[in-house]
Amino acid sequence: MADNRSFLKESTQDKSGARFRIILSAAGIIVNVALAYLMNKLNLGFFLDTIGTITVSAIGGLFPGILTAVMSNAFCAIFSSESIYFGFINAIVAIFTVWFIKNCSIKKVINFIAYILIVSFFTGIISAMISWYLLDGVSIARNSETTILLASSIGISLQASYFIYFILINIIDKGISILIAWLCISFISQGALERIEKGNWKQYPLNKEQIEDLKKWSKRNKRHMGRRSTAIVISSSIILVLITGWIGIRIYYQNAREEKTIDAYNTLKLASEIISPSQIDTYIAIGENADGYLETQDLLIKIKESSRSIENMFFVKFEKDAGVRIFDLDGENAETVPLIVEYDDNFLLHLPDFLEGKNIEPLEHGMMNNWIRTVFYPIQNSDGEVVCYGVADVSISNMQRYLYNFIIKATLILLGFFILVIAHNLWVTNVTMVYPIRSMAKCVNDFAEMGYGQEQLDKNVKRIRALEIETEDEVEQLYNSICEMTLNISEQMRELRRLSQTTADMQDGLIITMADMVENRDSDTGAHIQKTAAYVKIIVEGLQAKGYYAEKIDEKFISDVVRSAPLHDIGKINISDAILNKPGKLTDEEYEVIKTHTTSGKKIMEDAISTVRGENYLKEARNMAAYHHERWDGKGYPDGLHGEVIPLSARIMAVADVFDALTSPRVYKPAFPLEKALTIIQEGAGTQFDPKCVEVFMDNLPEVKVVLRKYNRNI
Repeated sequence: MADNRSFLKESTQDKSGARFRIILSAAGIIVNVALAYLMNKLNLGFFLDTIGTITVSAIGGLFPGILTAVMSNAFCAIFSSESIYFGFINAIVAIFTVWFIKNCSIKKVINFIAYILIVSFFTGIISAMISWYLLDGVSIARNSETTILLASSIGISLQASYFIYFILINIIDKGISILIAWLCISFISQGALERIEKGNWKQYPLNKEQIEDLKKWSKRNKRHMGRRSTAIVISSSIILVLITGWIGIRIYYQNAREEKTIDAYNTLKLASEIISPSQIDTYIAIGENADGYLETQDLLIKIKESSRSIENMFFVKFEKDAGVRIFDLDGENAETVPLIVEYDDNFLLHLPDFLEGKNIEPLEHGMMNNWIRTVFYPIQNSDGEVVCYGVADVSISNMQRYLYNFIIKATLILLGFFILVIAHNLWVTNVTMVYPIRSMAKCVNDFAEMGYGQEQLDKNVKRIRALEIETEDEVEQLYNSICEMTLNISEQMRELRRLSQTTADMQDGLIITMADMVENRDSDTGAHIQKTAAYVKIIVEGLQAKGYYAEKIDEKFISDVVRSAPLHDIGKINISDAILNKPGKLTDEEYEVIKTHTTSGKKIMEDAISTVRGENYLKEARNMAAYHHERWDGKGYPDGLHGEVIPLSARIMAVADVFDALTSPRVYKPAFPLEKALTIIQEGAGTQFDPKCVEVFMDNLPEVKVVLRKYNRNI
């Protein structure tokens, strides 16, 4: 087996390509961040932060380009916090660049300009929308002389001017970026680009046509591994983002609620320190006319206004029938103080605790977009009695707006990383799983479908070995096992064929020996078995070539008939020499004895078939031995069969046997001339012989003559 492994190829994968792509991405990130930092310091209005992205995408491909884009913006956020929101835009630029280079020639000026305009318009519009609606774009526009001048000169709104300004800036930015990227690419040879591309594979690199071929082949599958893994990553990422976002919002909500509650308690505590508990009843009785009332009220208003958490703050003395509000902290008319506070049904549940002067837990109502929490702070006199309660309402009424901004900003930040994760998944899945497994599956399928001919087996083994899958995981182990299995199958089939050929040669030798034993008893057959076998081969191959009896004739049938032909007269072994070699005309009784060689031959072959099971070629030997003297018109022997009822192999042998008898000398007659023999054969078509067998025999006369001359020197 070792001798047959010489065709196996050594790995040709260029591992340096993979390392170069990593270095290339790192260099692209450094270039983007450095230029963005420089432009930010110079405050020129554009950033040049996509030069590395476009260059890396053009040279290294999709994933390195997206990695460069997203990570560049992540690092730029160190000195420009808003950069993190634009990472997904650069990622889309990387995707478009890879697509554009694969499908369009960037060397053409029109394509070059089209690329700049498409990228600039897209990045300009999206960037302007983010800046205007989410960041401080409105203030920037109002303070920008360029934007104001553009709006006034064209006669458009400030917003439209701001968007146009962004597009123009991006045309300059992306124009410079693509120009520098094109110059970088022009210095790299095509061979270097091909080596970089090869370094991305974990198998022998596939070209575009091979990839398309694999995709077409895989369409027979109901599910696709690549799509399934991508769907899993996308769904998992979305679920993770939703869960993380929801948890973040809940944590914020909880922290904000606690923070505002503590602030309200502290504010009420501060307010309680300037209120004289002993004056509460006086304040309720005569209001602002009480000494120190207005001064206390003014201080309370200032304390309330100093708090960002409190929406409403007031002080109430709770009595059995109703509550009395003591100070006017909302700017209402002093005559309305004291106010009577009616109790609703929900509050009545807590009224006993208020009347007893207990510490009351905050009460709350509303949803996240309009949540209100009421905080109560008891104010006690010198005897420890609660004379009134400070009440403060805190809310997160701006939660809905916050959630909107949070979700948009989080989505923009995560979108770039989301694209990066998807690109990485596609890259890893395709390179380490989809293409290797799909390539193996197709090769194994071809191995099974294209037959087990030795040449085909060896060809398929070479094709599988040529994949050179090196994923360093279970896929590579599977590949190695398949390689070993297919090679073993090929070698086993080679060995089986050798043994089968040896057995067939031995069987053919035994057949020839048996036929020679019979022929040697016949004094004038003269290479009869060799000639009839040759004629049989000519006829059966001629029938196949013309498509006659296609349902019957195949390669195995041809082999069985040709190999069995020498045994067609095996029954003559039971005929006595006196009759077999009689020089004169046979009597009727002797002719009947001669005719028994067909039935004797049939019995001999049936005995052989029962002994040697599974040797189907002996069945054709039996048919030829038994029925080669049957006639097409049914007047032959031994059973008087007619037409296609006669086995095809026997009909073929009938033509070959009679022709050889006519063209060969016998003790009782000389050899007929070729023309006369052919005339007799033609005249027998449709009566003695199968017309189709005669037709192909006559069509192949040049080959017939070659055989005839080989064994009949006088012709």
